Amino acid sequence: MGIEPRLGSKVFYKIGEVSQLTKLPAYVLRFWESEFSFLNPKKSRGNQRLYIQRDIETVLEIKRMLYEEGHTLEGVKRYWLRRGRAASKPLRPKEMAKKLRGDLQAILKIIESHSY
Repeated sequence: MGIEPRLGSKVFYKIGEVSQLTKLPAYVLRFWESEFSFLNPKKSRGNQRLYIQRDIETVLEIKRMLYEEGHTLEGVKRYWLRRGRAASKPLRPKEMAKKLRGDLQAILKIIESHSY
């Protein structure tokens, strides 16, 4: 096997290198790209994904939130929206309704947990 890449040693990383660095399968990285609009690596002329260091740091933060802290995919999306790093495309009415419903259910749980 070759030498494992180190973060910061180059400008662009291919998906296989990111997979090694983050210890995540490439299919997980591709799935996360479809789920998180803010995770959008550039594509080469040959249509290969080219991650930069910030992309890798984002992947590591998502991994930590999902696997170590136990957040859901929706919870991670909400967190990134609040941070202002998610793509600023407006939500469609159904997506907005779903988001508001989830937020209201969370508020109800908090209120119910404080009721006697």
